[in-house]
Amino acid sequence: MKVYVTDEKELIMEPLIKWAGNPNVTVAVQAFGLKATVQVVDLQVFALPRITLKPLVPSFPCFANIFVSLMEKEIIKDQVANMYLWPKTLQVPILDPAKAFKRPVGILHVKVVRAMKLRKKDLLGASDPYVKLKLTEDKLLSKKTTVKHKNLNPEWNEEFDIIVKDPQTQALELHVFDWEQVGKHDKMGMNVVPLKELTPEEPKVMTIELLKNMDLNDAQNEKSRGQILVELTYKPFKEDEIPKTFEESKTVQKAPETTPDAGGVLVVIVHEAQDVEGKHHTNPYVRVLFRGEEKKTKHVKKNRDPRWEEEFTFMLDEPPINDKLHVEVLSSSSRIGLLHPKETLGYIDINLSDVVNNRRINERYHLIDSKNGRIQIELQWRTK
Repeated sequence: MKVYVTDEKELIMEPLIKWAGNPNVTVAVQAFGLKATVQVVDLQVFALPRITLKPLVPSFPCFANIFVSLMEKEIIKDQVANMYLWPKTLQVPILDPAKAFKRPVGILHVKVVRAMKLRKKDLLGASDPYVKLKLTEDKLLSKKTTVKHKNLNPEWNEEFDIIVKDPQTQALELHVFDWEQVGKHDKMGMNVVPLKELTPEEPKVMTIELLKNMDLNDAQNEKSRGQILVELTYKPFKEDEIPKTFEESKTVQKAPETTPDAGGVLVVIVHEAQDVEGKHHTNPYVRVLFRGEEKKTKHVKKNRDPRWEEEFTFMLDEPPINDKLHVEVLSSSSRIGLLHPKETLGYIDINLSDVVNNRRINERYHLIDSKNGRIQIELQWRTK
Protein backbone atom coordinates (compact mmCIF):
# COMPACT_ATOMS: atom_id res chain seq x y z
CA MET A 1 0.00 0.00 0.00
CA LYS A 2 1.22 3.48 -0.87
CA VAL A 3 0.39 6.36 1.47
CA TYR A 4 0.87 9.99 0.42
CA VAL A 5 1.51 12.91 2.73
CA THR A 6 0.29 16.28 1.46
CA ASP A 7 -0.07 19.80 2.80
CA GLU A 8 -3.85 19.50 2.57
CA LYS A 9 -6.12 18.10 5.30
CA GLU A 10 -6.37 14.70 3.63
CA LEU A 11 -5.08 11.14 3.70
CA ILE A 12 -4.33 9.39 0.37
CA MET A 13 -3.90 5.61 0.11
CA GLU A 14 -3.31 3.35 -2.90
CA PRO A 15 -3.80 -0.31 -1.88
CA LEU A 16 -3.05 -2.99 -4.48
CA ILE A 17 -5.94 -5.44 -4.41
CA LYS A 18 -5.43 -8.92 -5.81
CA TRP A 19 -7.82 -11.82 -5.42
CA ALA A 20 -7.34 -15.14 -7.14
CA GLY A 21 -9.98 -17.66 -6.14
CA ASN A 22 -10.73 -21.14 -7.29
CA PRO A 23 -14.50 -20.95 -7.82
CA ASN A 24 -16.59 -23.42 -9.75
CA VAL A 25 -19.93 -21.73 -10.40
CA THR A 26 -22.50 -23.31 -12.67
CA VAL A 27 -25.68 -21.51 -13.72
CA ALA A 28 -28.39 -23.41 -15.61
CA VAL A 29 -31.29 -21.64 -17.39
CA GLN A 30 -34.20 -23.57 -18.92
CA ALA A 31 -36.97 -22.00 -21.05
CA PHE A 32 -39.25 -23.22 -23.85
CA GLY A 33 -37.71 -26.69 -23.70
CA LEU A 34 -34.18 -25.37 -24.18
CA LYS A 35 -31.48 -25.55 -21.52
CA ALA A 36 -28.32 -23.43 -21.35
CA THR A 37 -25.47 -23.97 -18.87
CA VAL A 38 -22.77 -21.42 -18.04
CA GLN A 39 -19.73 -22.28 -15.90
CA VAL A 40 -17.27 -19.85 -14.31
CA VAL A 41 -13.88 -21.15 -13.16
CA ASP A 42 -10.51 -19.61 -12.24
CA LEU A 43 -11.90 -16.15 -11.42
CA GLN A 44 -9.28 -13.45 -10.66
CA VAL A 45 -9.72 -9.80 -9.68
CA PHE A 46 -7.03 -7.10 -9.79
CA ALA A 47 -7.56 -3.44 -8.83
CA LEU A 48 -5.42 -0.43 -7.95
CA PRO A 49 -7.75 2.16 -6.38
CA ARG A 50 -6.79 5.51 -4.95
CA ILE A 51 -8.72 6.21 -1.73
CA THR A 52 -8.68 9.77 -0.43
CA LEU A 53 -10.12 10.71 2.96
CA LYS A 54 -10.79 14.45 3.13
CA PRO A 55 -11.16 16.83 4.71
CA LEU A 56 -9.77 15.50 8.00
CA VAL A 57 -11.94 16.78 10.85
CA PRO A 58 -11.87 16.57 14.67
CA SER A 59 -15.18 14.66 14.89
CA PHE A 60 -15.40 10.86 14.58
CA PRO A 61 -14.71 9.16 12.15
CA CYS A 62 -12.18 11.99 11.55
CA PHE A 63 -12.92 12.54 7.84
CA ALA A 64 -15.90 14.05 6.01
CA ASN A 65 -15.75 12.35 2.58
CA ILE A 66 -14.31 9.30 0.85
CA PHE A 67 -13.11 9.75 -2.74
CA VAL A 68 -12.36 6.61 -4.77
CA SER A 69 -10.61 6.46 -8.18
CA LEU A 70 -9.15 3.64 -10.29
CA MET A 71 -5.52 4.14 -11.31
CA GLU A 72 -5.11 1.59 -14.16
CA LYS A 73 -7.39 1.54 -17.17
CA GLU A 74 -6.29 -1.75 -18.66
CA ILE A 75 -7.71 -3.83 -15.83
CA ILE A 76 -11.27 -2.47 -16.06
CA LYS A 77 -13.99 -2.05 -18.64
CA ASP A 78 -14.04 1.16 -20.68
CA GLN A 79 -17.48 2.15 -19.31
CA VAL A 80 -16.24 2.00 -15.71
CA ALA A 81 -12.93 3.63 -16.61
CA ASN A 82 -14.71 6.62 -18.15
CA MET A 83 -16.56 7.16 -14.87
CA TYR A 84 -13.89 6.57 -12.22
CA LEU A 85 -10.42 6.63 -13.83
CA TRP A 86 -8.18 9.16 -12.08
CA PRO A 87 -8.60 12.17 -11.84
CA LYS A 88 -12.36 11.39 -11.88
CA THR A 89 -13.66 10.15 -8.52
CA LEU A 90 -16.57 8.47 -6.82
CA GLN A 91 -17.47 10.61 -3.81
CA VAL A 92 -19.03 9.07 -0.70
CA PRO A 93 -20.13 11.78 1.80
CA ILE A 94 -19.71 10.77 5.46
CA LEU A 95 -20.10 13.99 7.47
CA ASP A 96 -21.19 17.56 6.85
CA PRO A 97 -17.80 19.37 6.92
CA ALA A 98 -19.44 22.58 8.10
CA LYS A 99 -20.75 20.85 11.23
CA ALA A 100 -17.60 18.78 11.76
CA PHE A 101 -15.44 21.91 11.91
CA LYS A 102 -17.69 23.88 14.25
CA ARG A 103 -15.84 25.22 17.25
CA PRO A 104 -17.36 25.51 20.74
CA VAL A 105 -19.11 28.84 21.32
CA GLY A 106 -20.22 28.48 24.92
CA ILE A 107 -21.06 26.37 27.96
CA LEU A 108 -24.45 25.04 29.04
CA HIS A 109 -24.59 24.84 32.83
CA VAL A 110 -27.14 22.26 33.95
CA LYS A 111 -28.31 21.74 37.51
CA VAL A 112 -30.44 18.63 37.92
CA VAL A 113 -32.46 19.51 41.03
CA ARG A 114 -35.07 16.79 41.53
CA ALA A 115 -37.73 14.59 39.96
CA MET A 116 -41.32 14.29 41.13
CA LYS A 117 -43.92 11.53 40.92
CA LEU A 118 -41.88 9.20 38.76
CA ARG A 119 -43.75 6.24 37.37
CA LYS A 120 -42.82 2.98 39.11
CA LYS A 121 -40.97 0.47 36.89
CA ASP A 122 -40.15 -2.36 39.30
CA LEU A 123 -42.89 -4.83 40.26
CA LEU A 124 -41.49 -5.14 43.77
CA GLY A 125 -40.32 -2.04 45.60
CA ALA A 126 -39.60 1.45 44.25
CA SER A 127 -37.35 2.30 41.32
CA ASP A 128 -33.68 3.43 41.39
CA PRO A 129 -33.65 6.52 39.12
CA TYR A 130 -30.75 8.43 37.59
CA VAL A 131 -30.55 11.04 34.81
CA LYS A 132 -28.48 11.04 31.61
CA LEU A 133 -28.05 14.29 29.72
CA LYS A 134 -26.37 15.25 26.47
CA LEU A 135 -26.69 17.70 23.60
CA THR A 136 -28.04 16.72 20.20
CA GLU A 137 -25.44 16.55 17.39
CA ASP A 138 -22.82 15.76 20.03
CA LYS A 139 -20.77 12.54 19.94
CA LEU A 140 -19.36 12.97 23.45
CA LEU A 141 -20.32 10.65 26.30
CA SER A 142 -23.53 11.51 28.15
CA LYS A 143 -23.33 13.09 31.61
CA LYS A 144 -24.96 11.10 34.41
CA THR A 145 -26.23 11.83 37.87
CA THR A 146 -25.81 9.45 40.76
CA VAL A 147 -28.39 6.70 41.35
CA LYS A 148 -31.04 7.36 44.01
CA HIS A 149 -32.15 3.96 45.27
CA LYS A 150 -35.79 3.15 45.99
CA ASN A 151 -37.06 6.67 45.43
CA LEU A 152 -39.79 7.98 43.10
CA ASN A 153 -39.22 11.60 44.22
CA PRO A 154 -35.39 11.78 44.15
CA GLU A 155 -33.32 14.89 44.86
CA TRP A 156 -29.92 15.26 43.19
CA ASN A 157 -28.85 18.94 43.18
CA GLU A 158 -26.00 17.91 40.87
CA GLU A 159 -24.37 20.30 38.38
CA PHE A 160 -22.83 19.71 34.94
CA ASP A 161 -21.14 21.79 32.25
CA ILE A 162 -21.59 20.83 28.58
CA ILE A 163 -19.79 22.34 25.58
CA VAL A 164 -22.13 24.08 23.09
CA LYS A 165 -21.29 24.39 19.38
CA ASP A 166 -24.55 25.73 17.91
CA PRO A 167 -27.18 27.13 20.32
CA GLN A 168 -29.61 27.72 17.43
CA THR A 169 -29.87 24.04 16.43
CA GLN A 170 -28.76 22.02 19.46
CA ALA A 171 -31.07 20.84 22.23
CA LEU A 172 -30.54 19.33 25.66
CA GLU A 173 -31.74 15.72 25.92
CA LEU A 174 -32.84 14.55 29.38
CA HIS A 175 -33.37 10.81 29.92
CA VAL A 176 -34.42 9.27 33.24
CA PHE A 177 -33.51 5.59 33.73
CA ASP A 178 -34.23 2.97 36.38
CA TRP A 179 -30.90 1.45 37.39
CA GLU A 180 -30.70 -2.35 37.48
CA GLN A 181 -28.01 -4.50 39.09
CA VAL A 182 -28.26 -7.03 36.25
CA GLY A 183 -29.51 -6.47 32.73
CA LYS A 184 -30.66 -3.43 30.79
CA HIS A 185 -31.65 -0.26 32.62
CA ASP A 186 -35.34 0.62 32.07
CA LYS A 187 -36.36 3.95 30.53
CA MET A 188 -38.61 6.00 32.82
CA GLY A 189 -39.10 9.07 30.64
CA MET A 190 -37.40 11.77 28.58
CA ASN A 191 -37.75 15.22 27.04
CA VAL A 192 -35.68 17.82 25.19
CA VAL A 193 -35.06 21.55 25.67
CA PRO A 194 -33.97 23.57 22.58
CA LEU A 195 -31.10 25.88 23.56
CA LYS A 196 -32.56 28.72 21.49
CA GLU A 197 -35.26 29.02 24.19
CA LEU A 198 -32.62 30.12 26.72
CA THR A 199 -31.57 33.75 27.18
CA PRO A 200 -27.74 33.93 27.46
CA GLU A 201 -26.39 34.45 30.97
CA GLU A 202 -29.88 34.18 32.54
CA PRO A 203 -30.61 31.09 34.69
CA LYS A 204 -33.90 29.44 33.77
CA VAL A 205 -35.65 27.06 36.18
CA MET A 206 -37.87 24.59 34.33
CA THR A 207 -40.28 21.87 35.44
CA ILE A 208 -40.37 19.44 32.53
CA GLU A 209 -42.96 16.75 31.89
CA LEU A 210 -41.43 13.35 31.14
CA LEU A 211 -42.58 11.61 27.96
CA LYS A 212 -42.06 8.15 26.50
CA ASN A 213 -40.64 9.66 23.29
CA MET A 214 -40.82 12.82 21.18
CA ASP A 215 -43.57 11.51 18.90
CA LEU A 216 -46.47 13.90 19.45
CA ASN A 217 -48.91 11.37 17.96
CA ASP A 218 -47.96 8.57 20.35
CA ALA A 219 -50.93 7.97 22.66
CA GLN A 220 -48.63 6.65 25.40
CA ASN A 221 -47.25 10.17 25.87
CA GLU A 222 -50.61 11.08 27.44
CA LYS A 223 -49.79 8.88 30.45
CA SER A 224 -48.16 10.67 33.35
CA ARG A 225 -44.51 9.65 33.83
CA GLY A 226 -43.56 12.32 36.35
CA GLN A 227 -41.64 15.57 36.13
CA ILE A 228 -38.04 16.70 36.40
CA LEU A 229 -36.87 20.08 37.75
CA VAL A 230 -33.71 21.56 36.22
CA GLU A 231 -31.94 24.92 36.17
CA LEU A 232 -30.29 25.82 32.86
CA THR A 233 -27.86 28.64 32.07
CA TYR A 234 -26.26 29.19 28.66
CA LYS A 235 -22.98 31.10 28.92
CA PRO A 236 -21.51 32.17 25.56
CA PHE A 237 -17.74 32.41 25.34
CA LYS A 238 -16.14 35.82 24.98
CA GLU A 239 -13.97 36.14 21.89
CA ASP A 240 -10.73 35.50 23.80
CA GLU A 241 -12.28 32.45 25.55
CA ILE A 242 -13.22 30.49 22.40
CA PRO A 243 -11.04 27.34 22.17
CA LYS A 244 -8.80 27.54 19.09
CA THR A 245 -8.32 23.78 18.75
CA PHE A 246 -10.32 20.61 19.25
CA GLU A 247 -8.09 19.53 22.15
CA GLU A 248 -8.83 22.76 24.04
CA SER A 249 -12.57 22.06 23.79
CA LYS A 250 -12.39 18.73 25.63
CA THR A 251 -12.74 20.38 29.02
CA VAL A 252 -13.19 18.51 32.26
CA GLN A 253 -16.07 19.73 34.42
CA LYS A 254 -15.39 21.06 37.89
CA ALA A 255 -15.84 19.10 41.10
CA PRO A 256 -18.79 19.92 43.41
CA GLU A 257 -18.42 22.80 45.88
CA THR A 258 -18.43 20.28 48.74
CA THR A 259 -15.12 18.82 47.51
CA PRO A 260 -12.19 19.27 49.95
CA ASP A 261 -10.03 22.29 49.01
CA ALA A 262 -6.83 20.25 48.54
CA GLY A 263 -8.63 17.30 46.99
CA GLY A 264 -10.88 16.49 44.07
CA VAL A 265 -13.04 13.87 42.41
CA LEU A 266 -11.57 10.90 40.56
CA VAL A 267 -13.97 9.87 37.78
CA VAL A 268 -13.67 6.40 36.25
CA ILE A 269 -15.67 5.74 33.06
CA VAL A 270 -15.77 2.10 31.94
CA HIS A 271 -16.52 2.24 28.21
CA GLU A 272 -16.15 -1.21 26.65
CA ALA A 273 -14.00 -4.33 26.19
CA GLN A 274 -13.05 -6.52 23.24
CA ASP A 275 -12.09 -10.17 22.86
CA VAL A 276 -12.75 -11.19 26.47
CA GLU A 277 -13.63 -14.85 26.80
CA GLY A 278 -14.01 -17.23 29.71
CA LYS A 279 -13.27 -20.93 29.79
CA HIS A 280 -16.72 -21.88 31.09
CA HIS A 281 -18.94 -18.82 30.42
CA THR A 282 -18.68 -15.23 29.15
CA ASN A 283 -21.07 -12.94 31.03
CA PRO A 284 -18.64 -10.07 31.66
CA TYR A 285 -18.81 -7.28 34.20
CA VAL A 286 -16.13 -4.94 35.57
CA ARG A 287 -14.94 -4.59 39.14
CA VAL A 288 -13.17 -1.30 39.98
CA LEU A 289 -11.16 -1.24 43.21
CA PHE A 290 -9.59 1.93 44.65
CA ARG A 291 -8.32 2.40 48.21
CA GLY A 292 -10.46 -0.47 49.43
CA GLU A 293 -13.66 0.88 47.85
CA GLU A 294 -15.28 -1.38 45.25
CA LYS A 295 -17.58 -0.49 42.34
CA LYS A 296 -19.16 -2.87 39.82
CA THR A 297 -20.77 -2.46 36.41
CA LYS A 298 -23.83 -4.33 35.25
CA HIS A 299 -23.46 -7.85 33.78
CA VAL A 300 -23.59 -8.31 30.01
CA LYS A 301 -24.72 -11.82 29.11
CA LYS A 302 -22.93 -13.98 26.53
CA ASN A 303 -20.86 -11.21 24.95
CA ARG A 304 -17.15 -11.21 24.09
CA ASP A 305 -17.27 -7.49 23.18
CA PRO A 306 -19.35 -5.93 25.98
CA ARG A 307 -20.16 -2.23 26.20
CA TRP A 308 -21.01 -0.68 29.59
CA GLU A 309 -20.59 3.13 29.43
CA GLU A 310 -20.81 3.37 33.23
CA GLU A 311 -19.28 6.10 35.37
CA PHE A 312 -18.00 5.88 38.96
CA THR A 313 -16.69 8.64 41.23
CA PHE A 314 -14.36 8.71 44.24
CA MET A 315 -14.20 11.83 46.45
CA LEU A 316 -10.61 12.36 47.65
CA ASP A 317 -8.91 14.66 50.17
CA GLU A 318 -5.71 14.83 48.09
CA PRO A 319 -4.56 14.03 44.52
CA PRO A 320 -3.92 10.27 43.98
CA ILE A 321 -0.41 10.82 42.57
CA ASN A 322 1.07 7.64 44.06
CA ASP A 323 -2.03 5.44 43.80
CA LYS A 324 -3.07 2.70 41.42
CA LEU A 325 -6.54 1.81 40.18
CA HIS A 326 -7.32 -1.91 39.92
CA VAL A 327 -9.72 -2.80 37.08
CA GLU A 328 -10.78 -6.42 36.67
CA VAL A 329 -13.10 -8.04 34.13
CA LEU A 330 -14.98 -11.04 35.52
CA SER A 331 -17.70 -13.41 34.40
CA SER A 332 -20.33 -15.07 36.55
CA SER A 333 -23.04 -17.64 35.91
CA SER A 334 -26.19 -18.36 37.92
CA ARG A 335 -26.51 -21.92 36.64
CA ILE A 336 -27.05 -24.29 39.54
CA GLY A 337 -24.37 -26.93 40.02
CA LEU A 338 -21.73 -25.19 37.90
CA LEU A 339 -18.21 -25.94 39.18
CA HIS A 340 -16.89 -22.54 38.15
CA PRO A 341 -19.65 -19.94 38.84
CA LYS A 342 -17.15 -17.04 38.66
CA GLU A 343 -13.90 -16.56 36.74
CA THR A 344 -11.48 -13.74 35.92
CA LEU A 345 -11.21 -12.66 32.27
CA GLY A 346 -8.27 -10.28 32.81
CA TYR A 347 -7.18 -7.26 34.83
CA ILE A 348 -5.07 -4.10 34.70
CA ASP A 349 -3.52 -1.81 37.32
CA ILE A 350 -3.43 1.85 36.21
CA ASN A 351 -1.05 4.42 37.68
CA LEU A 352 -3.03 7.59 38.45
CA SER A 353 -0.21 10.14 38.30
CA ASP A 354 -0.91 10.75 34.57
CA VAL A 355 -4.56 11.63 35.09
CA VAL A 356 -3.68 14.07 37.88
CA ASN A 357 -1.13 15.82 35.63
CA ASN A 358 -3.21 15.74 32.42
CA ARG A 359 -6.70 16.06 34.01
CA ARG A 360 -8.11 13.50 31.56
CA ILE A 361 -6.91 10.32 29.84
CA ASN A 362 -8.87 7.91 27.65
CA GLU A 363 -6.92 4.75 26.83
CA ARG A 364 -7.40 1.19 25.65
CA TYR A 365 -5.46 -1.28 27.82
CA HIS A 366 -4.41 -4.87 27.14
CA LEU A 367 -5.72 -7.07 29.95
CA ILE A 368 -3.23 -9.13 31.95
CA ASP A 369 -3.97 -12.89 32.03
CA SER A 370 -6.05 -12.56 28.87
CA LYS A 371 -4.99 -13.80 25.43
CA ASN A 372 -6.36 -10.90 23.37
CA GLY A 373 -8.63 -8.99 25.75
CA ARG A 374 -8.62 -5.18 25.82
CA ILE A 375 -10.60 -2.64 27.84
CA GLN A 376 -11.23 1.07 27.29
CA ILE A 377 -11.12 3.20 30.44
CA GLU A 378 -11.48 6.97 30.70
CA LEU A 379 -10.17 8.76 33.80
CA GLN A 380 -10.77 12.36 34.88
CA TRP A 381 -9.40 14.34 37.80
CA ARG A 382 -11.85 17.11 38.72
CA THR A 383 -11.06 19.96 41.10
CA LYS A 384 -13.00 23.03 42.20
